[in-house]
Formats: sequence, structure tokens, C-alpha cells
Amino acid sequence: MYNKNLVFAAACLGMLLFGIAFLSLGTIMSYLTEQYRISGETLGLLSAILPAGILIGSLIFGPLVDKYGYKALLIISSVLLVAAFELIAYTNSFGLVLFAYFLIGLGGGSLNGGTNALVSVITAEGKGSNLSFLGVFFGLGAMGMPGLLGLLSKAMSVSNIIASVGFFILLPTIYFLVIKFPNPIQQKGTKFSENLKLIKSPAVLILLGFVLFFESGLEGITNNWSAAFLEKGKGINVESSLYALTILNLGLLITRLALGFMLKKIRPFVVQFACLALILVGAILLLTSNSVTIAYIGVALLGIGFAPGFPVVLGYVGELYAEVTGTAFSIAITIALVGNTLLNYLVGSLSIPFGIGIFPTIQIISVLLMSLVFWIALGRLKSKIKV
Repeated sequence: MYNKNLVFAAACLGMLLFGIAFLSLGTIMSYLTEQYRISGETLGLLSAILPAGILIGSLIFGPLVDKYGYKALLIISSVLLVAAFELIAYTNSFGLVLFAYFLIGLGGGSLNGGTNALVSVITAEGKGSNLSFLGVFFGLGAMGMPGLLGLLSKAMSVSNIIASVGFFILLPTIYFLVIKFPNPIQQKGTKFSENLKLIKSPAVLILLGFVLFFESGLEGITNNWSAAFLEKGKGINVESSLYALTILNLGLLITRLALGFMLKKIRPFVVQFACLALILVGAILLLTSNSVTIAYIGVALLGIGFAPGFPVVLGYVGELYAEVTGTAFSIAITIALVGNTLLNYLVGSLSIPFGIGIFPTIQIISVLLMSLVFWIALGRLKSKIKV
């Protein structure tokens, strides 16, 4: 029999590792550029490999955990990260660096999906609350990697710091090895096609996936384009524009922590609709801002508004598809990643003819569409589970 607290701690450690992995490209890009004299075209290739790995990891983790359980997935994914960080630290081959980034994406994507599904499986009530607590550890990992580089860069070379991060990942891996995890949901002979047949009401899963399509897309474009919008669209200096990203992610992190408690007392859909309203207000403030202060308030509201999206929606997915939690999470998270990619592409494409000023307008349209899809999905959910 497994201990729920120990397993939840394992999930949090796995999510921490995903946070480290997800922010690894931007954090060590200057080191790689200097080490290998990377051109803009090569940089684009490197930037594409990490999301490709995450997408594949997100696609495959679900059927694997449903069939084989969570222990092997967490261990293998962590070992992939260890190997990748050590490769980046010690290789002189840029081809191996590309391979290492694919491994980071593959392992990170599997950890992200696997830990979310694991928390859903071990949580009988209040899935959204525990998933929100889990999300805090992504933020800690994501913010910790740049902080670690800044703190240690004067005492150690960047390659040694990267290698040390890889060795640190071994500690959670050992923890995964020694504790017990829940048994697989499916029998070992079960085929993926049979898992898909167990997904009742697939339309509801697709609707929830498209809520996350817009959620992930909004988070992605806000992280990637806010600083450029404030600098080029509003004339704010570079340093002040970059502070906006810190405000955004702190707002998300602190609100996720608060939601861990709030979602035990307030119905999740109420919190989600309230935060969708905050996203709308934040985007409007960003669009109409004529000062740094107003822009910062808008960005803070966006961070707060993004906080419940994944915990609430994945909580509903976990309740509705308890027999195939991993597979259902795989589908929903993959749709979310596609949304992130497409909305970023849309902003990039439209900013060429219309300028970067189009960015908040895309945010506004996206949050309105997300609200509509969530409202439709909620109507379908009410007849199937308690919302």
C-alpha cells in the first residue's frame, strides 16, 4: 500500500524538475551561443526541439502510466533529464546538445503530465486544490534555475552549474526508487485502442482540452510577447519591460498557492470564471495603459487570472475519466500544447502587418473564446459529475 503524502511529495518533486527543464533553454542560451557561436537560424532549431520533445512526452505518458504505473515513468523521465544536463555540460558536439534538448523536452513533458495525473489519482476529493499546490512547484523550478545561475555564476563556470543541476536531479530519482506508487489502472495486456474506448463522452474531453488550448496559449503569448509589447508598443524601457515578466510569474505562483486552500471552500468553476474576468480586465489594461504602473497592474491581473486554469480543468478531467486518467490527461495536455504553439505563431504572424500592438487584442479575443468554451463544457459536465 502506498502512502499518499509520500506520493504527493514525489509528484511535487517531479513538477519541480519540469519547471527546471522548461526554463532551461532561455536560462543557458547565452552560454550555448558563446560556446557554439549559434546563428539565428540554429537558435530557431534549438528553440523548436524542446517543445517538440515536450509534445511527444505529453502524448505518450498517459497510456504508459495507465498500463505500467507511475514509478517507472518518473524514474526514466528523471534519468533522461540527468543525461541531458550532463551532455550539455560536458560535450563539445552541438549535435549532442540538440539531442540533449530533445531529451529535456521528452523527460519534462512526461513529468508534467505524469505528475498531474498522479495527483489526480491519489486525490479522492478536491483534485483542483491539490493540482494547484502541485503547480506551485513548477513555478519554484522555473524561477529557481535563473536564480541559481545568477547566484553561482561568480563562483563556478556555467558548465559546472549545469552539471551540478544534473546531479541534483539524481536525488529525486532515488526518492522515486524507494517509495511505493499506486498500481496501474489498466491490466498490462490492455491496448491503447481499448483505453480510448473507455473514454466516455469524448466530446466533453475535447471541450475541456480546448479550454486548456486557450489557457496554455494565453500563458505562452503573455510570457513571450509582453516585454516586447511594453517596449515597442508602449515605449517603456527594456529593464522595466522585463520586470513585468517577474510580476506576471509571481502573481501566478502566489495565486496558485492561495488556490490550494481556496478551492477546498469555493466551487472550482466559480473561481475559474472570476479569474477569466481578471484576465479580460488585465488584457484591457495592457491595451489601454499609458504608464508603467497601469501596465504592471494589468500584467499582475493576468498572472492571477491564469492560476486556476490547469488545476480546475484537469481536476474535472480526473473526476470524469478516473478509469483512464493518464490517457485522458495526455489528450487534454496535448491539445493545450498545440494551443500554445498556434497562438504564439498567430501573434508573430499578425505583428508583422499590424505591429506588436495587436498582442492585447489577441489576448482579449482568446479569453472571450475560452470563457465560451468553458461555459459549454460546464453545461455538459453538470449531468456527469459534481461541479
